[in-house]
Amino acid sequence: MSLKEATHEQHRRAETRPFVKLLFSGNINPKLYATYLKNQHPMYEVLEACAMPHQLLHGIPDIRRAPAILEDFIELWGRDNTEQPKICPVVNDYIKYILSIKEDPHKLMAHIYVRHMGDLSGGQMISKRVPGSGKFYQFNGDTEEIKNAIRTKLDDSMADEAKVCFDFATTLFEQLMDVAKDYE
Repeated sequence: MSLKEATHEQHRRAETRPFVKLLFSGNINPKLYATYLKNQHPMYEVLEACAMPHQLLHGIPDIRRAPAILEDFIELWGRDNTEQPKICPVVNDYIKYILSIKEDPHKLMAHIYVRHMGDLSGGQMISKRVPGSGKFYQFNGDTEEIKNAIRTKLDDSMADEAKVCFDFATTLFEQLMDVAKDYE
């Protein structure tokens, strides 16, 4: 069974969360979207930092998302806003988890697969519907070429770890719906 097939159920579960539907709706409150970005940034930052010593991002042009996520957040939230968005509990859980597997490039690559391939796929549709510039989802290279570069670093045995990443993503989407009430 392929990696994509093996993770289909977890992928479907993540993408059908109400928060994801809100992202796709084109009607997300800019401050709520900024809160989403603020929660995503440290997760991408730790994943990408842990991947770099293993050269997992090597040969994948413009793959790092953390800098673009931060730019989008600052654009929407502002630099001078003393109030900061709520950080969901899953963010710290994810950071601890990634740090616990930082010596395992195989597991880290499964997380890159889930997160970055998602940005290259569904993220392209989301980018047209979110407030701000949407740099998070903008890649300087051809998205198909970038996907293919990622695919060369994958194997089907990464399915269990990819499922772990999907579960973290699903939890974030669920926790963000609780936060959404603050922006109604």
